Amino acid sequence: MKKLLGYILSPFAIIAFFLALVIFQPIQWICFRFFGYAAHKRSVDILNLCLFRTFYIIGDTVTFINKQNLPMGRPIIFVANHQSLLDIPPLIYYLRKYHAKFVSKIELTKGIPSISYNLKHGGGANIDRKDSRQSMTEMISLGERMKANNWSAVIFPEGTRSKDGVVRSFQPGGVAMLLKKCPEALLVPIAIKNSWRVVQYGFYPLNTFISMTWTVLEPIEPGKTSIGDLVLEAENRIKAALS
Repeated sequence: MKKLLGYILSPFAIIAFFLALVIFQPIQWICFRFFGYAAHKRSVDILNLCLFRTFYIIGDTVTFINKQNLPMGRPIIFVANHQSLLDIPPLIYYLRKYHAKFVSKIELTKGIPSISYNLKHGGGANIDRKDSRQSMTEMISLGERMKANNWSAVIFPEGTRSKDGVVRSFQPGGVAMLLKKCPEALLVPIAIKNSWRVVQYGFYPLNTFISMTWTVLEPIEPGKTSIGDLVLEAENRIKAALS
């Protein structure tokens, strides 16, 4: 029944999602070109609120749980498991006060309304997976911007999306590069649950009446152990939260 409803309701959600992208493309351009970073960021925050609200058209829900007292004047590296592209809009919106920047594939900087523009001008890192030197340079530059502006970053250490919700082994390389340039950053795990179920049949039909949760877990203070152990601790905490 849920899949059948997906065939009926998915077109409405997909149209609303892409309509938001198209509408916010010129809004972003105007904000960035004439009013600068703060206005552009505000437009991106509102865009992502609109994007994840389109999930409700198919009966899916978003619950973001943050009971942690996270510092405001300190960079944060948010480390999350990755289940689908739907992970990202709630992260951007609910972490907006931390100025969280994303590490994205460089291919996404072209051809996608609103998303490509934000990736080019939002301050994140756009990496070419075929060019290790370029990837390293981008990550180092992101770490420097975090340090200079007290920005934060969101990184998915699995390296790819989990299509079945099972958390893969975390790779420490990205976190290591960010901490090298921004050693004062705090490591904060986030457990994402059930977003993979929405797209388990692909983008059509979308699955319906799925309860998705994003849970911010207890921070991990770097400097007391190796980066590999830090990332492993984040991985274990996320696995425990999901189980």
